[in-house]
Amino acid sequence: MTSNELRKKFLEFFKKKGHTIIPSASLIPENDPTVLFTTAGMHPLVPFLLGEKHPGGKKLTNCQKCIRTGDIDEVGDETHHTFFEMLGNWSLGDYWKEDAIKWSFEFLMKELKISLSRLAVSCFAGDNDAPKDEESAKIWQSLGIKKERIVFLPKKDNWWGPAGQTGPCGPDTEMFYWMPDEIPAPKIFDPKDKNWVEIWNDVFMQYFKDEKGNYSEAKQKNVDTGMGFERMLSAINGLGDDYKTDVFWPIIEELEKLSGKKYQGNKKEFRIIADHIRAAVFLISEGISPSNVERGYILRRILRRAIRYGKVLNLVPKVIGIYQDVYPELKLREEEILSVIKNEEEKFRKTLEQGLREFEKNTDPFILFTTYGFPIELTQELAKEKGREIDMEKFNNDFKKHQELSRTASSGMFKGGLADTGEIAVKYHTATHLLLAALRQVLGPETYQKGSNITAERLRFDFNYPQKLTAEQIKQVEDLVNQKIKDNIAVEMVEMPKREAIKIAKISFDPAKYGEMVKVYKIGDFSVELCGGPHIKKTSELGHFKIAKEESSAAGIRRIKAILI
Repeated sequence: MTSNELRKKFLEFFKKKGHTIIPSASLIPENDPTVLFTTAGMHPLVPFLLGEKHPGGKKLTNCQKCIRTGDIDEVGDETHHTFFEMLGNWSLGDYWKEDAIKWSFEFLMKELKISLSRLAVSCFAGDNDAPKDEESAKIWQSLGIKKERIVFLPKKDNWWGPAGQTGPCGPDTEMFYWMPDEIPAPKIFDPKDKNWVEIWNDVFMQYFKDEKGNYSEAKQKNVDTGMGFERMLSAINGLGDDYKTDVFWPIIEELEKLSGKKYQGNKKEFRIIADHIRAAVFLISEGISPSNVERGYILRRILRRAIRYGKVLNLVPKVIGIYQDVYPELKLREEEILSVIKNEEEKFRKTLEQGLREFEKNTDPFILFTTYGFPIELTQELAKEKGREIDMEKFNNDFKKHQELSRTASSGMFKGGLADTGEIAVKYHTATHLLLAALRQVLGPETYQKGSNITAERLRFDFNYPQKLTAEQIKQVEDLVNQKIKDNIAVEMVEMPKREAIKIAKISFDPAKYGEMVKVYKIGDFSVELCGGPHIKKTSELGHFKIAKEESSAAGIRRIKAILI
């Protein structure tokens, strides 16, 4: 089965079950300051999982683009990826465990024709916070899964959330597929056996955790499912290696041609290059440029990790060819993607030259790696040529400490979990609408939002403009926003078909980001935008708007930091 066939089959199946197919959201979270990237299909849906009404209704399905950065160093095996797609279906307070599990089973058995003999499941074992999930286990048994193939696992394995300190959470049930064709699946399911590969996860948001750590029954019970697209594609085609699927193999074949080497015998480096160039193409298509901070740093890191194995420009058309029918924006931005990668290749070559000079000075290998981006493998090769010894134990210890510090810093920087929907954050979100409208009035209608980051303390807003704003322009923008706050304008929400919304929205946007039914938020005639919400009721709730800083964010992009007082 091809990748396009699997996507279509999944979405059409759930459409027949009454779900609305919604488009993939951006890899850059729209209203979530707590993470760098969209990490799962449910991530863009957080406001709706918390009770906000979705224009697509209560039953949704999609194929979501995702980036996860926690295990970049694991990439190189059969199943870890930086960029991946997640197939999912959701119930926003509609159906519950029985329908969710039965539909998962039906899709696996009837649509994908997976053998029951190769299927096993896990359920939540229960603890002091919530009881054992016997309900899910009984549903699986009624469908033909034997008791020996059902295991009960603790919270660390079979529980989701909350994403932050508080919020919806609950047990999940996971589906496992016996991967090897040549070895029959054992009668008893042992989740520690790596031949059992998790392919799908049904999460039941049954509870709400409060600030004191207490769990209570959720007012709106949601179902959130996630199927790893590449892993499933590999499983149903009997490949046992995600990189042999049609979303990777054309890249691997091109690598073989460019290098004169074969995949067999060079799997790790081929996988790293293929994974990282694919992720880089998608990140650049979303307007991200390599830098030393946040999203740009992740892009630089994966690009350089790929580039160190050789030139990667020739791989870009292969990535675009694989995905252009599903994500046409890649083809539209091909020149930009190639330009960004070419520039980064040139910069990295210079970095390598500098690293070589430092190596001659006997600089510590860890400093070479962290400061100069100098690969440890290259340091080892050079040391061998010079008859020098590298203390790998020291390097590995330093690297481990570095990883721990990075994770701590990252979790500190983005603590709070998904989508801070507190009252203050909602105010800041509404303020961005007023800010953009004011910028367009002062600077011109060709001004558009290029990114935003909202916390409970401030808003950060990126927009296109070729030069630094004057003190007068900043004051004009600030005064205009404050005048609209003072006018106490009602914030209205209207649901309408996308084709109608395009006619009245004042702000240019990417129509592919939205489903057929959309929400339009109006602040009088001043601001009319498509947005998922949530928002305040009247502008006077914002208090006073103050621009704290205006600076450059990237070439042709300015950044405003503002507070409400």
